[in-house]
Amino acid sequence: MLKIAVCDDEKYYRNRIRALLQDYLNLHNLNASTEEFSSGKEFLSERDNLVKYDIVFLDINMDEVDGIRTAQQMRSYQSETWIVLVTAFINYALEGYKVGAVRYIMKDALDVQMTECMDAILKKMQLQKVTLSFLEGERTLYTDNIIYVESRKHKCVFFYMEKEMTIYETYGKLDQIEEELARYGFLRIHKSFLVNMKHVKRIGNYQAVLDSGEEFSVPRLRFAKVRDAFVAYKGEM
Repeated sequence: MLKIAVCDDEKYYRNRIRALLQDYLNLHNLNASTEEFSSGKEFLSERDNLVKYDIVFLDINMDEVDGIRTAQQMRSYQSETWIVLVTAFINYALEGYKVGAVRYIMKDALDVQMTECMDAILKKMQLQKVTLSFLEGERTLYTDNIIYVESRKHKCVFFYMEKEMTIYETYGKLDQIEEELARYGFLRIHKSFLVNMKHVKRIGNYQAVLDSGEEFSVPRLRFAKVRDAFVAYKGEM
């Protein structure tokens, strides 16, 4: 799931950017959480905002703390977030370059520029996809949107987030699916469950808790290995 923030001191443009983003996400069957902030000061008031978003849309011209200063604060912590500077003026390109903005888009051209902007970001992010044969037919899935896979008798059931949770089924063994998805950050926590570590909130007390709300038991004999693999994964992010 993508995490996106929209920071603008004008409610009209926050709503407009969010609506255009939602149209784009729906068209591409992508799932995302989007949060709004009315100022750079509000955005910076919570330190984890500096690092937790995949994409941040920043209005350059805001009172107290403008978009450039906000972007500079973000870059002082890390450089993974894709920053998009939004403005009504055309003379800020150099400042955008200095903070490593991926795009600089005009408020009077949002309808035209949003699609190109998001296409470019997703291409740079290189969202991984897998194509598999399901009972429902062949499907290409974004690996980030696969929450977990469950083995049920002779089938593997994929729990996949689109506009809502969707289930896809395929015949086969979970061992084979595990091998295919291992390089995308999937972890076998139980003989019957393969989870996407991007969606694991925590592992403790012999349980894995996902951001979708599910809780799965982790067998005692497997727990240390699962915990260590998850800690290593988080350390690499």
